[in-house]
Amino acid sequence: MNPPAADLISERFIRTVCKRLAEGKRVRRNLPFWGRLAIDRPLPFLCVYRRPGRRADPGTFRLVTSEASYLTCSALPRQREGIGRLVGSVAETLGGKYGEFLILEIWAAPPEGPDPDSVAPLRPGFRIYPPRESGHEALTTSFEEALRRIKLDGRRATVETVHRFRSWPRKLPPLLPADETSGPRALMYGLEVSPVFRHPETGEPFPRVAGELRRSLSVALRRFFYQFTRTSTTAHPLHFHALGRQAVVKAVWEVDTKLAEVSDAYEFLLQLTPVNTQQAWKQFERNRFERIPTLHYRPLPVDPVVLKRGMFKVPVERIEDPALAMIFREKLYELDRQITMFQDRNTPRFLHESIQLFGGVDGELFGTAVSLLETIPPRSREASSGGTLNAEAFARVAREEIDHLRLQHPGLTARVEIRPDVTGLLVSKGNLLVSSDSKIPGSRVEALVQHEIGTHSVTYHNGRAQKLRILSTGLTGYDTLQEGLAVLAEYLVGGLSRPRLRLLAARVVAVRLLIDGASFIDTFRELQKTHG
Repeated sequence: MNPPAADLISERFIRTVCKRLAEGKRVRRNLPFWGRLAIDRPLPFLCVYRRPGRRADPGTFRLVTSEASYLTCSALPRQREGIGRLVGSVAETLGGKYGEFLILEIWAAPPEGPDPDSVAPLRPGFRIYPPRESGHEALTTSFEEALRRIKLDGRRATVETVHRFRSWPRKLPPLLPADETSGPRALMYGLEVSPVFRHPETGEPFPRVAGELRRSLSVALRRFFYQFTRTSTTAHPLHFHALGRQAVVKAVWEVDTKLAEVSDAYEFLLQLTPVNTQQAWKQFERNRFERIPTLHYRPLPVDPVVLKRGMFKVPVERIEDPALAMIFREKLYELDRQITMFQDRNTPRFLHESIQLFGGVDGELFGTAVSLLETIPPRSREASSGGTLNAEAFARVAREEIDHLRLQHPGLTARVEIRPDVTGLLVSKGNLLVSSDSKIPGSRVEALVQHEIGTHSVTYHNGRAQKLRILSTGLTGYDTLQEGLAVLAEYLVGGLSRPRLRLLAARVVAVRLLIDGASFIDTFRELQKTHG
């Protein structure tokens, strides 16, 4: 009985694919029965996964979908002929362009049997099945070396090269007939992967293990493809990462949009900035610095539960590129911690969540901070030249800087606001907020302008100008780099004064004291009495 026509890979389908590749275009086509051919751009290699017809093989197909050129398909008999013609035509088209073409088929090794204890040692294992003909020993050796770099849970991968007749999975026929692989244009390799990413009894994937394995294996495969491309084809990539993806799937834009919407639903710094700082200081002063002042914060503009519910519906798992998937997952975890911090303002839990988000103060940094406080005299003052600028005068200077920057980028929409509910200077979503009580020494004006406008505001708007909206909110852990660049900008314009260095050092000491268990009062006394 002939298979249904809907299951067949037609000659028209194959011609369309090869025509696009010959024209240098991208191919992303679902196969008639199951699977997908995704070739980011014409490349001299193809990763292939064939899904077994009679046994479950959960998660294995994702090991190839990380690559810039892959095929996932069914191994059912009714699909074999069409798959063979498709792969052979792609190899002929791209092999003709580059002189030689590499086909790497990946499959999971059979389970070793139900053994609950085998869950613990997550040691990755690989078997390489190189081509039968000689002349590829150096390429195989480089593949071994790339795979041996892979680690899971601190355990380095075991790698074995098996010289046998076949370079395809057991119980399956070869992907291509022998006459199509014997010529100079199609080189066949096989890679068997130990299924450590699945539970040995249930077969269900371990999501985090599978994700880590995908990321590490993807790097190893790119090294392998780079070695092949550099030595056996007419292409000359500059780096192995140049053989990774350049196009992104729709899921990336969907995830990016939704996470950006979550981030835009609140202003992180404003939500954590007290609105009564001046009054709280006066209260603290009246009580002779013996009672912790009461700090008040803005009401939350969102329901944290509703915000998190929508955030965790974001389909990060649909992103094929492992590097992008990791970036978005980390951003999702960061947003989750931020929202939790809002809920726990004015509670002991806030400190621990802050450490999770920003990290602590290591011994070397703490020692440097103490050294600065001991070296720079407490009575150091800002240079007296230039007088003092109030909020209105400083805002005028900041607006002039924004106007200057707008000549370079007309899309710059940053604005300056004078507000009574902030302390000092603060950039929120690219806008500079200036405390109405500000009194800024003239010698510090240029440094603060470059810190706030030249760094924080400019990088925010630079991110807004990119296709990925997440770049405007900052990738996970960006705050450390942001503040480092901002302080460097102060130094480059000659504004990193001694009082400023003492203030930065005192903040480091204060944070370390709080992490070590000191109270608000203890921290204040240490800063005042010990460090002046």
